Amino acid sequence: MGSAHSERACVRFGVFEADFRAGELRKHGLKVKLQEQPLQILQMLLAKPGEVVTREELQKQIWPADTFVDFEQGLYNSVKRLRDALEDSADKPRFVETLPRHGYRFVGTVAASCTRPESLAVLPLENLSYDPEQEYFADGLTEALITSLAKIGGLRVVSRTTAMRYKEVRRPLPQIAQELGVDAIIEGTVLRSNDRVRITVQLIEAANETHLWAESYDRDLQHVLPLQSELAQDIAREVRVKLAPVDRARFSDVPVVHPEAYEAYLKGRYQWNRRSAEGLGKAIQYFQLAMAKDPAYPNAYAGLADCLSILGWWSYASPSEGCGKAKGLAQRAVELDHSLAEGHASLAWATMLYDYNFVSAERGFERAIELNPRYATAHQWFGLYLALMGRYEEGYTELKRATRLDPHPILNQSLGFVFFFAGRYDQAIEQFEKALELDPMLAQAHCVLGLTYAYKGMHSSAIVAGQEAVKLSHGAALFVACLGLAYAEAGLREETQKTLEEINRLSRQQYVSPYVLARIYEALGRRNEALDCLEKAFLERAAFMVCLKTDRRFDDMRPDRRFQDLLRCMNFPP
Repeated sequence: MGSAHSERACVRFGVFEADFRAGELRKHGLKVKLQEQPLQILQMLLAKPGEVVTREELQKQIWPADTFVDFEQGLYNSVKRLRDALEDSADKPRFVETLPRHGYRFVGTVAASCTRPESLAVLPLENLSYDPEQEYFADGLTEALITSLAKIGGLRVVSRTTAMRYKEVRRPLPQIAQELGVDAIIEGTVLRSNDRVRITVQLIEAANETHLWAESYDRDLQHVLPLQSELAQDIAREVRVKLAPVDRARFSDVPVVHPEAYEAYLKGRYQWNRRSAEGLGKAIQYFQLAMAKDPAYPNAYAGLADCLSILGWWSYASPSEGCGKAKGLAQRAVELDHSLAEGHASLAWATMLYDYNFVSAERGFERAIELNPRYATAHQWFGLYLALMGRYEEGYTELKRATRLDPHPILNQSLGFVFFFAGRYDQAIEQFEKALELDPMLAQAHCVLGLTYAYKGMHSSAIVAGQEAVKLSHGAALFVACLGLAYAEAGLREETQKTLEEINRLSRQQYVSPYVLARIYEALGRRNEALDCLEKAFLERAAFMVCLKTDRRFDDMRPDRRFQDLLRCMNFPP
């Protein structure tokens, strides 16, 4: 075909779409059977809508002189097949008009050249109930739709964290698309009424704001999970992404969930995404409610496991109450659904932090990523695992992938961890500052930023960051201990001693990890007390013991026999 045809490689008209790159005619997104020669005729007609394409042009292009096919009969049959496919009539043509003894012309309205978006953003679905209490529901459905679409190979979907920045933002869609670097936008509304939900969505080609597709879905809440899969498949069809067998299997096997359990789960994930101690506390209550309403709902078990593991990791909970319980919950999630990536990631994380079973943890992270390559949290935790094992480049790769999938402040902070454990302190500082630009209230980032300053010998900056972490965490023991380390590194013995007294007081009210105390004692030169704390931390299964191999605070202690015994007991992989 000539250049005029290649310029219109995909054309929409009426309910039809001719995709000449794929060699397909589609009606409502579904392929219509059509042979090659009728499709070639359609392509020539659509290249010049409203203009006559002569019989001579058709013969020259489609039936060259050396063909063995009778031209007259071949042309007649091909045009008839084309009309049949288009459900058209020669007497009252809607698309293909015959000009006797002269040629044919396309008389239908060409809507637009159709596109094949390779990237899209789901803007936050608008809550039409105008009930603030239902905002979590609209946000949760937005996240669920993003998660479903992100599982489709060949389609890049903007992360939830990035998309949520456009909540209630009124900007022209082409501007939003340009800012996000996407070809298409999905926007829509949610109306929740008792146990019914109505979702209306539309797919918009970003460059020219062309509405490519729109649909409404009205369902009972207990069928909301199948609805999400149906919606994701419909969108995949409209953007002409061919679903791989694994994608089709994933979408076809969707369980029914109790409406109240699903509602509680959405609230739990809404709070989990805040990543604060207060948010985690509320998330726990919602996940527990979801489990009570539907004891066979695996996502609720994985969600609760995530919360408890994070509380254990940040020493808000004791090892047994945090990572220990999380491991059991994650095991239950995997038992209920072996294909749940979230369950495998949760189990791997808890197994690493509580059992120190690093081989099993690595297999679990790899399985989670295999099941859902776009699950950012799995990449985040796997990246941290790799860094803690001293495999810094691999850890960096995983964390970079995680932040590309979801630029959440906590994931950016985790990338800073990789630099921190690798001793690349300037890069760590830069990364922690980036996380704090995204969320200045993130106590964890202030805390580890303070540790980085302390290890670098920037004592005044370390103390300021430590004080901010204590303030934002409302005086949680872990953050008080990090400030104590900053004082000890600076040689401020009196302030360090006061901090140790404060930690001793807090230990009567909350869990205090012996590991963080060991850091302070080592900085003070009290090595035996530091080793005592580390041995106690090992016996307690303190989560931070997984840092022992790479924590540079203990470099001077490494030749000590007691320290070497601890490393052997931890059974770190070589």
